[in-house]
This record gives sequence, C-alpha cells and structure tokens, in this order.
Amino acid sequence: MIVRWSFAELPEVLAEAGIERPFLIAGPRWAELDLPDHVARWTEVPSHRVEVPAEADGVLAVGGGSAIDTGKYASAQSEKPVVHVPTTYSGAEWTTHYGIRSPDRVIQGSGGGARPVGIVYDVELTLGLPPDVTAGTSMNALAHCAEALYVKNRNAEGDEQALAGAPLIASALPRVLADPHDRAAREDLLRGAAHAGHALGLAGLALAHAMAQALGGRYGLAHGAMNALCLSPALRFNRELAPAEVERFGEAIGGDAVARTRELALLGGFDRLRDHVVPEDDLPAVAEAASQRAGNLANPRPATAEEILELLRSIW
Repeated sequence: MIVRWSFAELPEVLAEAGIERPFLIAGPRWAELDLPDHVARWTEVPSHRVEVPAEADGVLAVGGGSAIDTGKYASAQSEKPVVHVPTTYSGAEWTTHYGIRSPDRVIQGSGGGARPVGIVYDVELTLGLPPDVTAGTSMNALAHCAEALYVKNRNAEGDEQALAGAPLIASALPRVLADPHDRAAREDLLRGAAHAGHALGLAGLALAHAMAQALGGRYGLAHGAMNALCLSPALRFNRELAPAEVERFGEAIGGDAVARTRELALLGGFDRLRDHVVPEDDLPAVAEAASQRAGNLANPRPATAEEILELLRSIW
C-alpha cells in the first residue's frame, strides 16, 4: 500500500499507482477541493448504483467511510485500482471489503474484492469535522484496535498496529473534542486511526462491529455512533473469553477497557440506543441479525442471539 501524509502528494500517488484517468467519488462537501483531473465525478455518497466509466483506469475516493466504501464497491465492480483520501477516522481505506448503502443510509449489501493501492492522509481535511462525526469515527477506529487483539484471525503484525493506534486515539480524542481546531491533536488522532485501519486490514472484525452493523444497516444510523455504543458491552462479553487480550487493550488506552471505552463514548455524546430512536421491541431481531454476521462468527466465541440481546438491552 502506498501511504502519504500530505494532500499535495496525491498526484504523485496516483502516478505511482498507474492511474492516469481516475473516476472521482466525492460528495458535495468537497466541491471546492482542488482535485486532480478526472474523467467523471460521482457525488452521490453513499451510493449503491455507482458505475465506473469504461475510459477510467482507476478510482479516486475522497471523504469519510461512506465515500471510501462507495469507492471500494466501484473498484470491485470494475476490477480497477482505487486510491483513497480519507477525511474521517473510519479506517475503511485499508480493507478490500465494503458495505453498500442507499443515499438514505439503509444497507443494500456488502462484498469484497476491492483493489486499494494508495492512501493519502492530510490533517487539514479533518479540521472541519463536527464533534459527533469526530467522536463516532474515532470510536470505530478504537474498536478496530480492540478487536484486532482477540479476533480469530489475529496476528503479530495486527497486534503491533492495534497497540500503536489505541493509545493515540484514547489520548487525542478528548483533546480534539475540547478544541476541534487543535491541529496537533487532530494529527495524533488521524495517525492513531491509520494504525487502527491497518490493524483492521490485517486481522478483521469481531462482535462489537457485528452489533454496530446490524443496528446501522437496519435503521440507517451512523456506523461510528453504533460502534461507540457497542464497543463497551462487547468488551465486557469478551473479557470472559480473552481476558489477557482485553486487559492488554485496557492498558493501552489508560484504564479498565470496559469503563474507559464507555467514558470515551459518553464524552462524544453517545449514551443509549434509545437516543437514536431504536425501538426496544426490535432488539431481538437486531440481536438475531448480529449473531449471523461475520464479525460475530470471528469473535473468540460467537455470541448467541440471546447473549447479544442482553448486551443490547444493557445499552438501550
């Protein structure tokens, strides 16, 4: 993976990746951003109907997790390489898998086979993020770190990336929320999220993400917000299955893993599922859906639907 830390290096990254005629995916927020020449531009983000023009030799996706996933979907469908310019802390830029949502954010499917070849980070692109997006996508990144340490496909390189990212995120997020224009804090948060995304790409997802995906896909809720709520109960569950790994994660973020992640979620404004208009009567169906997701199946032990229901009720 080609990785650079300045937006000014984007043309060089595209050239190194062999992309001369990119198809650009970027929402309206980035209309004024000075982007390289492109054969066409797609502004519907998220999207489940994007098509790459035949004359394009690659994809360029600019934006948060929805734009990145749309770019990966376009890459997989066209079998062309994709370069990502992430503007949040989602970490999606490191993986070949994606989830596809309609413009109203309802899940339409998922898949794999994307061909990510380059990533360009730039802290300047994150300075305008609102607090809820900042906190939610950061908690998503923190969940990547936690789960990489105990998921079934865990490995030494993934552990290294997770343990590099977790302390940066846990330290920087409170500073950024206190002063959203603190460039140094944003830089630390972005670097932590990059490590977290790398850990995700190396190891994969577990229970917290399965719960968050089931909730977000059903109600069109932000993936980061759902991860912020689901991480703490998932850690509580996994502390019984992988105590050493959960403790190791807690040490990395400066306290008890369950309590500290709950504290960070609250700091970001994420308290209960009911605040997001999730009906209590729907929780059994959500739990059943989460139990079947790949993340749960890759957990140290897959949680049953009944166990997931107890976890969901604990944060409802």
